[in-house]
Amino acid sequence: MKNLIIAILYILLFGAQTTFGQTKTEIIVGNTFDIKSNILDEKRTCLISLPDSYNDSSQVAKKYPIIILLDGYTHFKTTSGIVHFMSSNRNRNNLMPESIIIAIENVDRERDFTVTKIKTKRPNTMGGGRAFLNFIDKELIPYIDENYRTDHYRTLVGHSLGGLLTLNSYMDKYSVFNAYISIDPSIWWSEEMMKNKVDSISSISLNKKLYIATANQGEASYERNKQRHDYLYELIVKKSKEPLKIEIQYFEKENHNSVPLIALYEGFKYINQENL
Repeated sequence: MKNLIIAILYILLFGAQTTFGQTKTEIIVGNTFDIKSNILDEKRTCLISLPDSYNDSSQVAKKYPIIILLDGYTHFKTTSGIVHFMSSNRNRNNLMPESIIIAIENVDRERDFTVTKIKTKRPNTMGGGRAFLNFIDKELIPYIDENYRTDHYRTLVGHSLGGLLTLNSYMDKYSVFNAYISIDPSIWWSEEMMKNKVDSISSISLNKKLYIATANQGEASYERNKQRHDYLYELIVKKSKEPLKIEIQYFEKENHNSVPLIALYEGFKYINQENL
């Protein structure tokens, strides 16, 4: 864990030093683009990071898997550093393929990351998750496929409520993703619905890779959080056939906010075991 953090900090700090140093050479982590969504009836901003080799004239025929990242602005730089560290030929780690990262910036995460409503005293916009997934599947990914050199291996990554939406996508047999990383998902939001979805889960979903990370949320909620995740894992395993395509890891020394760093690394390593 310590070596991982040092490596990522080195990547990010080296970029910062190069940008502001005497050479005036900029290291560009990524760019932004806007896409008008007819499904959501709004403009959405995304950040995109391309692999080192993408603009290499000797690699013009190469195509790349894509990673769709929820809570985009929060996790974009971290994820870009980790993916670069794991995939770049300069590091020669070969832990995962070079990939295109598309991080979606938030507009209303409670609306976009939940497929059900919770009754609250205040008015709320919850329950728009199905429309948001439709936007990703039917508008964003086709746009990326049209404008960039992509192959058809796609990974969805989400943390907290984003992790919950990632699980909802995994359990949808029509989902366009091949793999899912769900980091400390907020299963408490719709625990009974999660159970019902597992009861009716398709073999199509069970044949896709799913990685779940669980954080230590402190004494008050430790058992409830871990038990929810373990229970969901057990339900999916009962539905699955060998070989299992799901893994769950508990990080006792990480809390809800710190766990994405190590979970991204371990999650990418797991889902790419057979893709190298």
